[in-house]
Amino acid sequence: MTFATPPRAAAWRHRDARTGFEVVHFHPLDDGHRVEGWTTAVEDGVTWAVGYVIEVDAAWVTRSAGIGGHSAEGSRSTMLEADGTGRWRVDGEPAPRLDGCLDVDLESSAMTNAFPVHRLGLEPGAAAKAPAAYVRAADLAVERLEQDYLRVGDEGSRRCYDYASPAFGFACRLVYDESGLVLDYPGIAVREL
Repeated sequence: MTFATPPRAAAWRHRDARTGFEVVHFHPLDDGHRVEGWTTAVEDGVTWAVGYVIEVDAAWVTRSAGIGGHSAEGSRSTMLEADGTGRWRVDGEPAPRLDGCLDVDLESSAMTNAFPVHRLGLEPGAAAKAPAAYVRAADLAVERLEQDYLRVGDEGSRRCYDYASPAFGFACRLVYDESGLVLDYPGIAVREL
């Protein structure tokens, strides 16, 4: 299963869990993609802004993620680097807690749920675990997040996945467009462009 080439830009309006907006630009590379994005939001009375540059290889495995954040607490940044086989460095230091993760997932982003569905290439009825290097929005703390994806029947050109994140007790159905970008992330965001 393959997806169409990502558009040059995409945008999501955050809803329910927070109020805000995310804008993303995609840049093809010789051996993958560079994704540049920005999110601003208000969540539980706290304002924050996160900017990121993520590079994935041709198989959509995360290779690097530079993330900067701003909140009332000040500015922060973090750099994640991956070897493509599940080993990570966070700000130059080995991060064995992330061993086996092939994706980065930003709490601030609806877009980063595109990485595992592209990388896994699941056929309808197939399921996979997709642990990720998870970066918190407010303080850019990096932790491991266990995630599960189950490809269910499509809705026309839209591809559907049942998603679960046991640590948060969260499960929903994610709907993606033909380029593998989420259209509807219940309780989190809806695609605007």
